[in-house]
Amino acid sequence: MTIVWLARDAMDHNRTFEEFLLALVEQEVQQRDSNMMRERVRRAGFPEVKTLDTFDFTAIPSLNKPKVLALGQGEFISHKENVLLIGNPGTGKTHIATALGVQACRAGRRVRFWRTSTLVNEIIAAQQEYRLGRFEKAFQRADLVILDELGFIPLERHAAELLFQLLASR
Repeated sequence: MTIVWLARDAMDHNRTFEEFLLALVEQEVQQRDSNMMRERVRRAGFPEVKTLDTFDFTAIPSLNKPKVLALGQGEFISHKENVLLIGNPGTGKTHIATALGVQACRAGRRVRFWRTSTLVNEIIAAQQEYRLGRFEKAFQRADLVILDELGFIPLERHAAELLFQLLASR
């Protein structure tokens, strides 16, 4: 809706100036909330935006759907609990992790998604460029960090130690 549409609607329905102004402010608040949510999702770095309502729970009958949906409420973030999604390739771990991250973005949380190999490369680059401290501070500001494919690719000892230090500091 544009301001012109709101103005015409107010005139057509004989609304008071206060009612028009209220509608205008409500629209602005909704637009800002929507923009902030889109920006949080963009900054999170998801490979694709996925949601729990598009996940096919019937494909994996052994998956505890009520537990996954409960995780979507985000209480584990407030309680500073870790969630590990373990399973064979192609079982939807990335979809579920991304969907939980998107839910957190919708709830106003700062989320970061990394493939573990990408994060390790960024940590090594930060160390080589003498900005590891800044990188760690930025890493700590995220309310939720999602690491995809952890343990999928073996890491060199130095890389594994840097990753461990970063994660342990959280």
